[in-house]
Amino acid sequence: MNNETILMLIRAFLLIIGSVSVFMALMNLFAPKEEKADVVDVAVRKFKSSSSFANLKPEDKLFDRLAVFSLQNFHLEQKLEEMHMQLGSPDKPQPVDILYAKVIAALAIPAALMLLFQAFWPFFLIPVAFIVPDFIIKSKIQKRQAEILGNFSTTVDLAALIIESGLDYLTAFERIISVAKEKTVLELELEKTIGEIKLGYSRREALERLAARTGVQEIRSLVSLIIQSDELGTSLVDLLRNFSTDLRASRLSKAEKLAAQASTKMLFPLFIFIFPTIFILILSPMIGGLLSGGIGF
Repeated sequence: MNNETILMLIRAFLLIIGSVSVFMALMNLFAPKEEKADVVDVAVRKFKSSSSFANLKPEDKLFDRLAVFSLQNFHLEQKLEEMHMQLGSPDKPQPVDILYAKVIAALAIPAALMLLFQAFWPFFLIPVAFIVPDFIIKSKIQKRQAEILGNFSTTVDLAALIIESGLDYLTAFERIISVAKEKTVLELELEKTIGEIKLGYSRREALERLAARTGVQEIRSLVSLIIQSDELGTSLVDLLRNFSTDLRASRLSKAEKLAAQASTKMLFPLFIFIFPTIFILILSPMIGGLLSGGIGF
């Protein structure tokens, strides 16, 4: 290893340390100030399970110290807990694992680019690298929410039919889950809600936990309807039928909007892939004739 390589490694190390310091200072400067927790914050904190951040040991590990510093200064705890909850509260990744991924990405991606290009510009990518894991997690959340909405209107219709026969909505959800050949994400969430009620949660708390876990506006609306029906004693069947009709109208409107946008979205692949190919097929015989000594009319 020659002197130039050693100097390059030292320079890269110093750039990483300096960039992390500047990044921390900027994020601390622009981070929102602590405010009193509103009703939504209190509800979210009530629903989250025992925090995995308690396993961090900043007094023993340097990496945990950096993770705790990021957690406290950037106010990430509530955001990471919400992301973990909307993933379905899996065993992996835990909120602390997402935090680790963010810190590792902020350090590793710019460092790798600095070594690869031997340039200073990757220093400015540290904020972008810090949020790269967020995009990955949010894409998984959106995919999960799309699966939940896939058969949501059908589930509401089935629940309305069963409730109309004289059963309550919890029994209706149990019947829907029991007859399912393969449980969907929505049915698994409903099963978890029923299990929480059997464990001692009130119906309102279990339903609110369902809305918080899914993060879907349609689920929140359904939960509000059920809670309103419980509190006021109104007929849930009519509410569910009207709600199902609104769901179908909303999905139809969304599909029409996507269909209207399809022609615009097709312009880019047409100009980049289709039209050049057509021009090549049309013009290549003419160009070949010119290069060989004339077209020869």
